[in-house]
Amino acid sequence: MSPRPRKASDQEVFAAAQRVMQQVGPAQVTLGRIAAEAGVTAGALVQRFGSRRGLMLALMAEFATSAPTFFARIRASHPSPLAALRAYAECMAQMGETPQALAHHLAYLQIDLTDPDYHQHMRVQAADTRQELRRLLVDAVAAGELSAQTDVDVLTRALQAALSGSLFVWAMLREGTAAESVRADVDAVLAPYLPVPAP
Repeated sequence: MSPRPRKASDQEVFAAAQRVMQQVGPAQVTLGRIAAEAGVTAGALVQRFGSRRGLMLALMAEFATSAPTFFARIRASHPSPLAALRAYAECMAQMGETPQALAHHLAYLQIDLTDPDYHQHMRVQAADTRQELRRLLVDAVAAGELSAQTDVDVLTRALQAALSGSLFVWAMLREGTAAESVRADVDAVLAPYLPVPAP
């Protein structure tokens, strides 16, 4: 008598799908690969999600609402708002550990930008990320880490643009590491807003 196939929670399936996405490009992501990674059958995933697209959209919906929780974890480890911001920048830089890794992420980004169903989830995630960055900056002003005259809304937009754009510039010029590039660009954006030391 063969053993009953194990069941996996949605979170386990999503984690397995993310691991597969780190290994292969969009065209190679199949229900079979994800099922093998999760330790379940492809048929079980079809029953639960309907199709590969259904599973991937469910994953995107889950990811779209994860920004507040992700930032909360970072803030718990970094009491300083600017230290938490820089820790987030380090996480962003991990997407560009190599030019090939960044190109891999861009292949998925292309789908997120061009497929309306994927894009609606990406838009939620981007808006939540902007809000979380703004909260960090508001707290940095309150803590005296940024000037009281800081225009938080302007700085939030500049930081979000720098965090994304820095990886593209690094991939083109390949000067230093992606982490160094992102760190330098974030510091450059923050510099005009740092409080001036008393003489």
